[in-house]
Amino acid sequence: MQQEHRTRAALEAALAQAQPSPADAGTLELIVRRPAIGKRDVLTLGHLDPLVGLIGDTWHQRGSSRTSDGAPHPDMQINIMNSRVIALIAGDRSRWALAGDQLYVDLDLSAANLPPGTRLTIGGAVLVVTGQPHTGCGKFAERFGVDAMKFVNSPAGRQLQLRGINARVVTPGAIRVGDTVRKVTEIAEGTDVTRRNGATEANEVTDPKITTQA
Repeated sequence: MQQEHRTRAALEAALAQAQPSPADAGTLELIVRRPAIGKRDVLTLGHLDPLVGLIGDTWHQRGSSRTSDGAPHPDMQINIMNSRVIALIAGDRSRWALAGDQLYVDLDLSAANLPPGTRLTIGGAVLVVTGQPHTGCGKFAERFGVDAMKFVNSPAGRQLQLRGINARVVTPGAIRVGDTVRKVTEIAEGTDVTRRNGATEANEVTDPKITTQA
């Protein structure tokens, strides 16, 4: 049975009543990798790598309309969405992965709290928030309704970054559901960061998962 989509008015009312997420230290609630188009692996353990993003995810194989040569966009390596927002939109936790993001966190993702250049630590990994906007698209509307897309893409929704943020991996490391997501500092946009290859070691990590179709 198809899930009934919530109206924009209902979403806005629910958001107004919801408790805000923590600003400085939150929780990693869900890890999702996309092994192929239309598929999702829900993980309890993952590994982030500066070269390929989430190990086993297909970001590095997905072209981008925002790059001159159509290559994967380095500043859209990891998509992060607020867990309280996706819970309002998707309802049951089993539907969160349909949004298509890799990480779902209970942390304030607003532009005021996490401007580009902010670093986040999760488990043993470090990410940096990038300036690439993350907005609702046609697939998001198909899965959650047009009102949900208008809700996240509204002026207020963009300031709060309800659809989420983009980030890239700075330091490789293992991440687990339940890990603390901590805001560390900010770095100037355009600052070069060292990219280390942890892929060989990462491929040896065993990832307990639940495979779903999306």
